[in-house]
Parts: sequence; structure tokens; C-alpha cells
Amino acid sequence: MAGKKFSVLSSVVIFVISLYFATFLNQAFWRYMADKTSFDNLADALFALSLPFFIFVPLYLLFNLIVFPNSKAVIVFLLICSAAANYAMSELGVVISSDMFRNLMETNRREMWDLMTWSAALHISLFGVLPAVLLMLTHIRYAPLPKEICRRLWQCLGAVGIFVLFAPGVYKHYVSFGRNNSMARRYLNTFNYISAAIRYGKTSLNANRTFEVLDASPQRDKHTSAPRLLIVVAGETARAANFSLYGYAKETNPRLAKQDIVVFADAVSCGTSTAVALPCVFSALPRRSFNVNKEPFRQNLLDIARSAGYDVWWKENDDGCKKICNRVNVIDVQAENKKPHCFGSYCHDEALLEGLEEQIGQISRDTMIVLHTMGSHGPTYYKRYPDKFKHFKPACNTASLQDCSREQIVNSYDNTIRYTDYILARVIEILKKYPQFESAMLYFSDHGESLGENSIYLHGLPYNIAPEHQIRIPLILWMSHKLRNAMELNLECLTKRARNDGFSHDNIFHSVLRLLSIQSKLYNPELDWFDGCLKMQNAN
Repeated sequence: MAGKKFSVLSSVVIFVISLYFATFLNQAFWRYMADKTSFDNLADALFALSLPFFIFVPLYLLFNLIVFPNSKAVIVFLLICSAAANYAMSELGVVISSDMFRNLMETNRREMWDLMTWSAALHISLFGVLPAVLLMLTHIRYAPLPKEICRRLWQCLGAVGIFVLFAPGVYKHYVSFGRNNSMARRYLNTFNYISAAIRYGKTSLNANRTFEVLDASPQRDKHTSAPRLLIVVAGETARAANFSLYGYAKETNPRLAKQDIVVFADAVSCGTSTAVALPCVFSALPRRSFNVNKEPFRQNLLDIARSAGYDVWWKENDDGCKKICNRVNVIDVQAENKKPHCFGSYCHDEALLEGLEEQIGQISRDTMIVLHTMGSHGPTYYKRYPDKFKHFKPACNTASLQDCSREQIVNSYDNTIRYTDYILARVIEILKKYPQFESAMLYFSDHGESLGENSIYLHGLPYNIAPEHQIRIPLILWMSHKLRNAMELNLECLTKRARNDGFSHDNIFHSVLRLLSIQSKLYNPELDWFDGCLKMQNAN
């Protein structure tokens, strides 16, 4: 017993831990329930009063199963994970789901450090680390194993018995509430992230690992001898609402506004996180049929372009291509870490433009280049642009968004959009220097962002409940005159479609096939935004 400050019966420890998890580590759940419940009548009051018990009992059963000698490490792990989840839900408006767990698993060290703010560290230390230390200093007294197991069985039976005794009186209310408030379970810490981890593991393990060839012989339909060049700029966390091209009051797109571009006025993403949305963009499948676990093992748009004879390059400045660029040429500017645009763990997006003009100057065949930008990735918006782009002030110069005013957060974010505007305009100006090519630039964002609306920050909410700002994205196209003529494009028709019709990430695969003049059995004209706007079609 030497060095132990406390000595407590296992049954007391189980009760206290269960109570602690049900109260202090479920702040987001109780906040959600406070907004959804009332005491307007007796049935509502009984339901509200029963909630603490009905949350406590499952936790009590869980800890009866796992609190045994040599199990402290497991409990410490749950304490720290639950404290982190509680902070994310309470302070950032995060909802725990399998997709959010996927984001966590694919997050790199730089992004983790961006998220680990002083307020997050304090919260996790206070609600996770401190109780964990107290637990480690506590000597838990166990009865002999047969007696301990018998005691646990009686404790569990007693809890379940009381649960069954009261359940009939509120059962119908729980069923009705669950049917109308399906998100409640995702706020229920600790079960939410355990369930999300299990679902993520199950779907990942069940994914087919055999590479699937969807079209073995896509063909480039040659009408001219000029090389065709497409630069795809895959944006990060840019929401359409903050683009002046989309009617935003602040001038965030001064350079693009001077370019002859097509702006798709009503475009939505197929996901609310990069891990889902980016593979979905390059997939032949629409969002409703897309499976993020299977996508790395089947042909995507890059593979089809490469099979059709295109040189395909992926230049990376974010957190990876999510395995979709595994079979093409890759340049990682963060790994190269070249000055003056790189700063250790991150680079400004101008690093993607270094050497681009020289690369284009050496092109002799059809080429597709993807620039994966850092864009507006939060919460450290202030790190996404050089000092000369601090146009909107005052800005939020910390990752702790809760410590900044709404005005500061939006100003920092708007500065990232203005910097993106500069990057895109630079790409267009570079392409204009090579009029011998049939060239185009396509820009889209992978998803949008919440900037504190309804106390929600960042992104990644389940798609069916995600706010509009997380799915409304900018989608912009520039085409050279040589390419328009080669395609016999009626630009007025396309501009009208872009202004009046709704589009999404689902359209990109099929529209790019048309743009690259690739014949493929995967092509669906109904998802091609060029369809009906080509003069040869109208002539027919």
C-alpha cells in the first residue's frame, strides 16, 4: 500500500466514475437535451427527470465490466478521450460520427497541433488528466475474484431492475424523442466515439482491397494537334457565402472579378470533410452511391485521364490526396519545404506555383495538373496567407476561435479567400502565357466552413444535418479561347446554365471527361454541365 493516498472499494469507484462521466463529461449532451426537453406537462417532466438515470445506468454497466485489477490504463484512456470529445462538442459544435472519426484517424501532426489550443489543453487537463491522476493515486480494493464477480452481477442486476421498473412509464416518450431527435445519441459521450470507432473499423475492414478497373480503354478524342492542358485547383474549406463573386458584400475576389470566368452560382459538395469529399469529387459515382472505403481501390478521374494518354500530376499542399493520387506523379511542396513560402510544418499556397510556369513550358502532350491547396483550413486561418494579405482587420490570430470576436474570425477567414483569389488569378495569368495550348482552370472547394453560426465552428458535421455553410461551395471555370473553339462551346449557354441550374461535386467527373475530350463508358451526359451547350450538339 506504500505511496497510495486513497483506498476505495471497487463498487464506490465504479459508482463515482459512472456519475462523473454522466455529468461532467457529458456537458454537450445535457446542453442539447436542455434545448429539446420541457416541463410543459407531466409526461414531459417525467421524461426530463428520468434522463439522468437513463444515462447513468449504461455507463454504470460499462464500468462494471471494465473496472478490474490492471484496468486503470483503459479508464485513463477513456477519461482523456471523453474530455477531448466533450471539448470538441461543447466548444466547437462538433458532432461525433464515423466520418468525424475518419477525419481524426487521417489527421496529421500539424493539424493536431493546430487544434490543440490553450483552451483545449486546459479543458482536457481539468476534465481528463486531473481525474486520471486521482484515479492512478487511488488504491482500488477488490474482493476475491468469485466474490467480486458475484457483487458485480448483483450491482448490474439492481441497475437493470430499476431501469426496467421505470421504463414502461417513459418508454413511449423515449421512442418518440429518439425518432424525432436522432442526433441525441451522437452527443452521448463516451458511447458516441466508441460506436463511431466500431463503425469506422467495420466499414474499413470490409472494403474490397482488390483494385477495380471500371474502364479498361478510355480514349482521347483528338480533333486538334494542340496539347490540351487542364489545371484543377482543389480548394480547401472555402464556402461560397464569403466569395464576392457570389454576392458577398466584402470584396474578397477583386482579381477573379476581372477574369472571363464561369461562376456556378448554386453548387454543393458531396461531403463536409476532405476525407470524404475529395475522393468523392474524383469518383465516377454520385454522392448517394459513393463509398469512401472502396474508392481508393477503384479507378478515379485521374486514372481514367492517365489511361487515355494524359500526363497527370498532383501537387500537394494540404494533408494528402486521400489515396486518390497513388497512381500518378506527385509533388509534395510541404515535404520540399522551400523558402520563401514554406515555414516548417506548413506552406502558403504560392508554393504550389513555384516551378509551375517552367513545367507548363515543357509540355508536349495532353496534361492534367491538380493543385491541392491549403486554402482556408482552420482553425488557424491566420497562417493561411502572407502578411501582405491581411486586408480585413482586426483579424483572429489564434487557433482558439472562442477567444476571438465574430468580426475577427470572419476577417481572418475572408483574408484566406482573398489570398485564394490571388492564387487562382495567378494560375489563369500563367495559362494565358501559353496560347498554343487548349487550356482551362477548374476550381472547386472540397467543402465549406462554419464560422460560429449557432455556436458551430469548422466543418465535418454529418451531411444530413450540416448547415448550409458547410456544403455550399465555390465552383469556377476558366477556359482559353483556343479550347472554347476546339470544343465549339456556346459560352453564353454555359454561363446561363451555371447561373440558373444547380450543380454539385457529382458533375465534375463527367464534365471534366468532356473538357478533356475523353471517351469513356463511365461518362454520363446528364451530369455534364457542357451538355446542350456545344454547337455541334445543337447542329445535330
